[in-house]
Amino acid sequence: MAVAAIRTSSLTKDYGGGEGLFDLHLQVSAHEAFGLLGLEGAGKTTTIRLLMGMIRPTRGSAYVFGLDCVREAVEVKRRVGYVPDTTPEFGSMRGGEVVAYLAGLRGGVHKDRVRELAQRFDIDLGRRHRDYSHDERQKLSIVLAFMHEPDLLILDEPSKDLDAKGAAELHALIDEAHTAGATIFLASRAAAEVEMHCGVVGLLRRGKVSRVMRVEDMPEELQEPSHKALPP
Repeated sequence: MAVAAIRTSSLTKDYGGGEGLFDLHLQVSAHEAFGLLGLEGAGKTTTIRLLMGMIRPTRGSAYVFGLDCVREAVEVKRRVGYVPDTTPEFGSMRGGEVVAYLAGLRGGVHKDRVRELAQRFDIDLGRRHRDYSHDERQKLSIVLAFMHEPDLLILDEPSKDLDAKGAAELHALIDEAHTAGATIFLASRAAAEVEMHCGVVGLLRRGKVSRVMRVEDMPEELQEPSHKALPP
């Protein structure tokens, strides 16, 4: 039996006052494209940070390709391409230095792949990270996530801050990765973005998944107009 790309059981991060993520039971099969749809504050980023081993759960468990997201977080990070909700700070490091540093940690990164991605997103890797605009920082995050052609892409609002051309390149890149066999886990506030890429969607409200369904079975009010976000 194939190991699930993502599997959680009773996964909970309780911040108190009803904030956090509660009793998440989820299974995402290898090669699947899964969308997590919810408003800001619904728990999307908390879910992803738990999967990436960045925070510890209050209770429950999470696994990525059978790896424990707490005990084996370093190996999880090697297997995953991750676009965070907030781009990290790399200060005076140049874009190319950031790429080289993370490539060394992950392995399997080819210079031609980095060059291709940088050209597609029109980003100058010779500039210092602190001098990048918000748009350029997001583009670098995308380059870092896709450069090692990972088995799993975990994307947290990946089109945020991108210009129209950058967003179009991102959407093309997600589809290319999925066609090549990667599993996609896409968290977004926009139903249109989830519909564009995902076959299955989970609706997240107030820290709980209220429903998991095929994307074609999404309620009509979520599908129109095309950029409408999940209602409260």
